Amino acid sequence: MNTIETKYQQALDYIYSFVDYSRTHQDNLSPENFDLARMREFASALGNPQDSFKAIHIAGSKGKGSTSAFCAAALQEAGYSVGLYTSPHLKNFEERIQINRKPIPRADLVELVEEIKPHVAAVPQLTTFEITTGLGFLYFARQKVDVAVIEVGLGGRLDATNIITPNVSVITALYLDHTSILGDTLEEIAAEKAGIIKPNVPVVLAPQKEAARQVVNRIAKRRASPLTQVGEDYVYEQQSASLAGQTFHIAETHAKLIENPTELSTKLLGKFQIENAATAYAALHAANENGIAISKENIQKGFAKTAWAARFEVIQENPPVILDSAHNPASILKLRHAVKEFFNEKPIILVFGISEDKKLSGMFANILPYTKKLICAQAAHPRAMNAEKLLEAARPFGIPAEAIPNVGDALWKAMQIAGDEALVLVTGSIFVAASARIAWQEKFSEE
Repeated sequence: MNTIETKYQQALDYIYSFVDYSRTHQDNLSPENFDLARMREFASALGNPQDSFKAIHIAGSKGKGSTSAFCAAALQEAGYSVGLYTSPHLKNFEERIQINRKPIPRADLVELVEEIKPHVAAVPQLTTFEITTGLGFLYFARQKVDVAVIEVGLGGRLDATNIITPNVSVITALYLDHTSILGDTLEEIAAEKAGIIKPNVPVVLAPQKEAARQVVNRIAKRRASPLTQVGEDYVYEQQSASLAGQTFHIAETHAKLIENPTELSTKLLGKFQIENAATAYAALHAANENGIAISKENIQKGFAKTAWAARFEVIQENPPVILDSAHNPASILKLRHAVKEFFNEKPIILVFGISEDKKLSGMFANILPYTKKLICAQAAHPRAMNAEKLLEAARPFGIPAEAIPNVGDALWKAMQIAGDEALVLVTGSIFVAASARIAWQEKFSEE
């Protein structure tokens, strides 16, 4: 007899049997492979489920997952049934589609996959991500969620999620990333991300470099979309920080005057998480003025409860083991600053793995001079860079280094080297951080 686990695996095999641009080599990543007409046709066949709930739509190069988590937690605190659609997953596929932070039950996923198969067959060239997005929207509609927080998968303008008309659009920090698809300049990338801006729908923009800010501002004006800029319309400042969490003040500015600061707290660490929380706070205020009622108290309680794994996550304190998913030079720099903030000058044993399409030289330049020992690892992912290739790229920096492709083995070796003197930092790719997290949990749950 077929068990639900067997059927679940068959459902995943079906989903992954289509083109999956998140798992393909960078040479296959090009704009012509992305087309919203397919997604619109597919959604129409499903009954346009994306039109049945309110939404907050979040794009960005970094921080969009954490910002989504902050928004979802606050909305749940306000009493809403809240859908959360994110990618990629850390351990199990169903993490991508959640209601009130509970992943879709495997039995429900199996049932929906069977239901959509005829519609998938009728739309040529659908991708894995488009099918997954349709499944997420359909599940949210069937479960009658009040509001969904939808994270963009890749880019914005041509992303499968961009068939929604949200109550608020949000753009988090923008950097050079996925340049083979999104463009070689920050301006081009900003234009792609700003493709989520809908006419007359409020937009919230995280602090940006001026080139990106100008592009988003221009597109928002063209679409008559009210723009809130975090760092200008809202200002924020860290108040306290420890490994238990941090607090910060945020206030809306009026005519350069700061009025009625609000104190917020979060368990998520690093000043970059304060930026993400400030962006989520501004987004929720915009939502409150555009059909999604929420109070300051809901936001305070929701933010205090927000959890988001593998983002400067300290999974062990002795020796300290930190997991992060920094995957470009700018986020690596922020990560290094966070390590210094919480661990001062403690030597770093770095477990590092990265996807083929990332800016490796810039990332290494921002972290290797502060590293005592590098262990090059390789996630079990088709786009993962070979560990030996990483090792070769690190040689000019002249630090002790070795290649241990298996992430779990790399982690154990790093912990042995760290002893009582150093810390272990695992980063470079969310897939490496996820693999380390799973390996650590499995090892210590057995003991």
